Amino acid sequence: MADIARWAETIKESVGKVIYGKDEVIEKLLVALLCRGHVLLEDVPGVGKTILARAVSSTLGGEMQRVQCTPDLMPADVLGVSIYNQQSGEFEFRTGPVMTNLLLVDEINRATPRTQSALLEAMEDRTVTVDGNTMKLPRPFFMLATENPVEFEGTFPLPEAQKDRFFLSTRMGYPVHAAEKEIMDSQRRMTHPVSDLTAVTSSEEVIELQGEVTSVEVEEPLRRYVLALVAQTRTDARLKLGASPRASMALYKGAQALAAIRGRGHAELPDVQDLVPSVLWKRISVKSEHLLKGLTEEKVIEDLLDRMPAPGAEAAV
Repeated sequence: MADIARWAETIKESVGKVIYGKDEVIEKLLVALLCRGHVLLEDVPGVGKTILARAVSSTLGGEMQRVQCTPDLMPADVLGVSIYNQQSGEFEFRTGPVMTNLLLVDEINRATPRTQSALLEAMEDRTVTVDGNTMKLPRPFFMLATENPVEFEGTFPLPEAQKDRFFLSTRMGYPVHAAEKEIMDSQRRMTHPVSDLTAVTSSEEVIELQGEVTSVEVEEPLRRYVLALVAQTRTDARLKLGASPRASMALYKGAQALAAIRGRGHAELPDVQDLVPSVLWKRISVKSEHLLKGLTEEKVIEDLLDRMPAPGAEAAV
């Protein structure tokens, strides 16, 4: 898996020229990309979510489209629309921004449920259906959605079904002091440094590496650990919603990708544990009576990891 490790290191180095001190976030995006998954970035405004998407897109060499979500955004604005051509007397389909390699859906919770649901087919099946016609999306197709957690006016919370379709969810977080100083120093000129990034890979290489990741070995004890951990969320009395089988698959495939990025041909226990918070965060829900006491999904996940024994951990590490 040395080729995947080199590929990932090259991308992290390139993106790191404009996104400072966020190697872990970049690594998680690459995990989702290698597993043909999608990512939800939830964070306050101004921490670099959009710049991260632009940097990843420039580095990957594929096409990127951006959709700025607003309450009046319609499904046709994303998927495309058929327009009547008076000269030919026929309807012509004009593709929407979803026909791309990397789709940035900015502030997805500002779109109405009707528009949010229009993305479900694209996320799950890599196709869009308009006027009864189904079209395949380009390969690779990677959706990065952002969500602002501090504003509630004019927003529409994502339904559980849609949150479950994101491979993982994560936060950027505020930069540390040294990183913020680098940001200030790098942006003294008129143009943003992200404009200088060039492609270091190609869509064809990404597709090839997506296939290679599936050959990473995951031993039976580690598989049992994944299943047991996800099953625990379904019986925890503090939760009103446990994780679905998609969570098990995300942890299994994500561990394969993370092991490959770290240069190994077999997954280990830390590969799973490092992904658990991002995979489970949006897939579980704390009961209201526990929320009032200050319990959060993150605390539940941390507690599960601390107190749950790892079956066969000796064989997996």
